[in-house]
Parts: sequence; structure tokens; C-alpha cells
Amino acid sequence: MPDPELAAWLRLTLAPGLGGQALRKLLSEFGLPSQALGAGRAALARSVGEALAGRIIADDQAAAVAAALRWADAPGHAIITLADREYPPRLLEIADPPGLLYVDGRTALLARTSLAIVGSRNATPQGIANATSFARAFSEAGLTIVSGLALGIDAAAHRGALEGDGSTIAVLGSGVDVVYPPRNADLHRAIAERGAAVSEFPLGTPAIGGNFPRRNRLISGLARGVLVVEAALASGSLITARLAAEQGRDVFAIPGSIHSPLSKGCHVLIKDGAKLVESAQDVLGELGSLAPARTVAQSSPEVAHELLEHLGYDPCNVDTLCQRSGLTPGTVSAMLLQLELDGRVASLPGGRYQRIA
Repeated sequence: MPDPELAAWLRLTLAPGLGGQALRKLLSEFGLPSQALGAGRAALARSVGEALAGRIIADDQAAAVAAALRWADAPGHAIITLADREYPPRLLEIADPPGLLYVDGRTALLARTSLAIVGSRNATPQGIANATSFARAFSEAGLTIVSGLALGIDAAAHRGALEGDGSTIAVLGSGVDVVYPPRNADLHRAIAERGAAVSEFPLGTPAIGGNFPRRNRLISGLARGVLVVEAALASGSLITARLAAEQGRDVFAIPGSIHSPLSKGCHVLIKDGAKLVESAQDVLGELGSLAPARTVAQSSPEVAHELLEHLGYDPCNVDTLCQRSGLTPGTVSAMLLQLELDGRVASLPGGRYQRIA
């Protein structure tokens, strides 16, 4: 049977023109949405004005509510409201928490310690490699990686995170059932199966420009901190970093070449107080006791030299290195990340690595 209280949440959040502030005012004055809807037009008008009260009463959004309830009934789907225990605790700390979230995937990830990784859609090959390697190392350390499923850095971060235990959360600027951008369709499907895709926008909402700044506050809001990998000066990633600072989150940035336009945004963040990051351990050290108990494996120069010997000079992947060295995938990934940052290893397409002479 349909949940009448969830139906009331949906009806209220789908009401035309009812924003987050007005919703919270109604909840503060009346309690649950069913109580607000049962209060009558005159009572609603005293709270949110005659015009908005009229729209709430007149437009019950019956078809959209029924469709959302059917969607939530399917395996792996959930609609989480502010009144639910599963609501992400970190979103309760931000100034504008969404009234509800549509979740496709593992809702338990929403309560885990997480780190956001964001950056340019037009990333360089090195930026893609850095985002993938860092996300993999953090995920192996137990952090859940949050990003926005955009092309470039976001997609690379999601892919790297899916290779570790921490997995990943994609926060969408569209309805959770809308695949955008289309080139990330396979990645969207993988995240729904092994991570979680999340949106505050109603089902079927297209990906329009005005949605993404609102999406960005949830990316930073869900996370303990935000790592910017590459960003131009006019970048949505800098908006996410600013929101993170306003929300009391840590901001991290990877420096790059002074000649690269995609390093300019990161350099500005560092000048403004963001923490400069050269290794995954730089971030984990800052997170301290708020990070999961597991940490990225640290390797001595001798062990790193042995891994280089196993690598040789021909490209190979992590699985091959694990077979040759007897080390775990998490340890090998962390060591490769450090060797890459030290300039001794280069990452190649297809998840392969090559020793640099």
C-alpha cells in the first residue's frame, strides 16, 4: 500500500513555487506535511501567502506523486525525507537542506564519511589520471567519494572510487532517472548498481543550467571536505569549493603548471587558504579522526623500489602487479599513486602504468 506520509511529502515538495525556505517554514509551524496539508488554505496563507497557499491546495500533483511512489517501490530505489532516520546527517548541517532525496542505489553510503572530488569537464590527461588515482586511494582507505557525474574530473573520480571499498555517490543536476550527460550512461548505471545516484529534483527533471549550482551545495554538503583537481578561473568547481568553505568543510587543491589555464583555479584556492595536496595522505592527515580507521598504505623506499622492479619498463595493470608482488590491490594502488606524484611512474589509458626512466 502507498505510504500516505510519503505521499504528503511528495505533494508538498512538488507544489509549484514552494522553495526550501517556505517548506521549512511550513514544517516548523505545522509539523509533518500531512498536518500542513490538512490545516486548510487560510492557515497555509498565514504562513506562506495567499497565492502559494492557493497553489498548494489546488494542485495536488496526483499523477507525479503516484509515479514517484511507483518508482520508490522498485528494488534499489528510495525516497528519503527530512523526517527519516536515513537522511544524510551532514546535510542537516547546511543552510538549505533538501526536503527529500531520490536515491538510486545504496542508501547506507549517505551516512558514511565522504570526500568530494571535483574539477574541470575539459580536464587534461594528467588531471584525469590524478582524479582516478586519488579517488581509488581514498576509496581503498574507506572514504566514499562524492562528485557530480559530469564529464572530465567528476567521471574519473567516480570510476576510481568504484574500484575501492568506499564506493561513490553521484549528485545529479537532473532527476535521478535522467541520464546526463548521455556519454556517462554506463557510468551512471554502474554507480546505481554499486554506489548511489542522488537528486533532490523530481523524477524526469531535465539537466538545465540553473540546477547545477543547487546540486553543488549538496556535493560539498555531503562531504567532510572537497578536493579540487583541476579548475579554470571561471569554474563550477570553484563554486563548490566556496560553498564547502561556507559550510565549514575543508577545501583541498592540487597545484599544477603555472602555464596551464586549468591550474589557475586551484592556485587561487591555495592562495585563499585551501590546503595544497601532493599525496592522498595529505588529505587523510587533515581529516584526522573524522576519517575511517583504515589509511592508505605507506611504503618505504625499499618496498617502492621493489614495486618498480616488478613493474619493469613495459606497461601493466594493477592486477598484474599484485600477482607479481604478492601485495593487495589497495597497497599497490596507494604505492603507484605516490610513485606517480614523485614522477617515477606514469598512468596510461586502460588502467595501466609505466615506469619512467
